[in-house]
Amino acid sequence: MTDAPATRRIELTLHKPWFALYWGVRPTLVIDGRGQPSQWGVGTWQLRADERAVIGAYLFNRLWRFGAAEFALEPGHSAALVYRAPALPFGRGRILPAE
Repeated sequence: MTDAPATRRIELTLHKPWFALYWGVRPTLVIDGRGQPSQWGVGTWQLRADERAVIGAYLFNRLWRFGAAEFALEPGHSAALVYRAPALPFGRGRILPAE
């Protein structure tokens, strides 16, 4: 019988500016190449504890993708991240460790 790999949970806050010039757009989260639809606010995801994970997020408004950002999460990094979307429907977003 094999042991299950060690895991950890990360918390990601998806933040939309209050003055954003787009409506009805929800973020898509990408973890190691797998896209997952998500919602604005705080969410948690489970990852392997001993491996590097690339966390990405972007927005899609039925015409184009915008607000893309990536963060390479190493095993020693903080388990809390914040994605900040752009205010306009173009440009890049940011993923940073939570303060």
